[in-house]
Amino acid sequence: MRLSQFLIVTSLITLPGVSIAQQGPTDGPPRGENGQRPPRGGGGPMEMAERKLLDQFDTNKNGRLETKERAEALAFLKKNPTPKRRLGPSRGEQEAPEIKAGQKISPDQVKPVKGDLYDVNVLRTLFIDFENDDWESELETFHNSDVDVPATLRVDGKTYPGVGIHFRGKSSYMRARMGQKRSLNVSLDHTDSGLRLDGYKTLNLNNSFGDASLIGAVLYSQITRTLTPAPKVNLVRVVINGEDWGIYQNQQQFDVDFLKENYQTKNGARWKAPGSPRGNAGLQYLGEDVALYQKDYEMKKGKDEDWQALIGLCKVLSETPADQLEEALKPILDVEGALRFLAVECTLMNSDGYWTRASDYNLYRDPKGVFHIIPHDMNEAFRASHGRRGSRGDDAPKVTDPFGLDPLVAIDDKNKPLRSKLLAVPEFRKRYLAHCESIARDWLDWKKLGPLVAKHRALIEKEVAADTRKNGTTEAFLNLTANQPAAERKVGAPEQRGARSIGGTPLKTFADGRRAFLLAHPAISGKAKE
Repeated sequence: MRLSQFLIVTSLITLPGVSIAQQGPTDGPPRGENGQRPPRGGGGPMEMAERKLLDQFDTNKNGRLETKERAEALAFLKKNPTPKRRLGPSRGEQEAPEIKAGQKISPDQVKPVKGDLYDVNVLRTLFIDFENDDWESELETFHNSDVDVPATLRVDGKTYPGVGIHFRGKSSYMRARMGQKRSLNVSLDHTDSGLRLDGYKTLNLNNSFGDASLIGAVLYSQITRTLTPAPKVNLVRVVINGEDWGIYQNQQQFDVDFLKENYQTKNGARWKAPGSPRGNAGLQYLGEDVALYQKDYEMKKGKDEDWQALIGLCKVLSETPADQLEEALKPILDVEGALRFLAVECTLMNSDGYWTRASDYNLYRDPKGVFHIIPHDMNEAFRASHGRRGSRGDDAPKVTDPFGLDPLVAIDDKNKPLRSKLLAVPEFRKRYLAHCESIARDWLDWKKLGPLVAKHRALIEKEVAADTRKNGTTEAFLNLTANQPAAERKVGAPEQRGARSIGGTPLKTFADGRRAFLLAHPAISGKAKE
């Protein structure tokens, strides 16, 4: 019996997508010094707990579902379906082009690539072969459950049997249709606990949701990694059951291998602050009840004492006077790393990070008890604000510059003490602003950033044109990565409107505009009033 017979037929609830930049004046978190405040989350999917199926259907107790066991689980889900939602594209975003089958590609047509799995200078092809042609329906049905679907992975002439795959992501998943590119998580150790690909056991293949340039996360990772530890990201081509599914962002997993590479140890506690439109993982002190923190911080590895240490960090951040904070944080927080983290996400206008929603970042407590802040979601940066970002009333300054995100945004937001309390310390604030200036002056200089963009574009241009499953258009990709984007050539139209009409902000337009704004900002230029 074909697995498609078990496909769940459920009502799709289309909710209006509302991007952060489009929200009007509302009550909310305090503003920064120029009247700006971080936007409230909105328009995202409701949080739903992962559905547990393994214990119920894993009859041979090997930690995974074999073919017969998955068929039984699918039959159960047919009678007891999980509610499914689909969000339409955010206002201003394009609907994807018509979905068509991709070209056929076989492993013998692709030359093996040598070097690191995350080398940004090469384009690997990953071949994924599922047991049947109904793989997408099966992944759809098991989405948001603890079940992986087995497949064979082939990379650089080597075969990796029995890997486990599931759809990943929230908004990036909900905004895609069946047949359209969705993000994949690949577990090399699904069947064989010792199986690794170039030393890595987990692959995150992201669909570049909201980033028609396809390279934003690669650039963000490259810039961040020169300042503080961050996941590596490069571009790969994925072929599924012999069909080309185009370009994916290949982002390194935050796991023990990441720790070993960046901190020379595999020990310590790890948390993720999951992405949420109404994220509350701002490291604010909520009291001594650990359950209050477990709702907003997802522990990947750790002990009870690590939870107590997290509560302690939150208490110190929230309640210590500014003149005592530096000394109090010295033994428990990598302050310099935190300042660099905050500077990167604000300078590059990451609209899905700590400063906006207090979510989508990682925490690591090393064996010495020191906490480190690590980026997670990096694909929603390098984009202009299309309208006022954060005005809160008639008395607040109106922000008309699409690149005018205040580097001191959320300076008085008690729910985000990593910003408000750290930047209340004069020395920390000085160092933070210095990082903002350095990133803007060096990395947003098109003479430096432009060649990187051109290099990534050239690497994937042919594959993007051939990709029939992509979430954007070839026209948008070419424009957003162009040395002279259409938004600049268009006469008589606002720059940001021209950029937005083709699905994003051209990288050159962003770099030039954001750099100019920051280098002229009084807090950075030294012209601030005493």
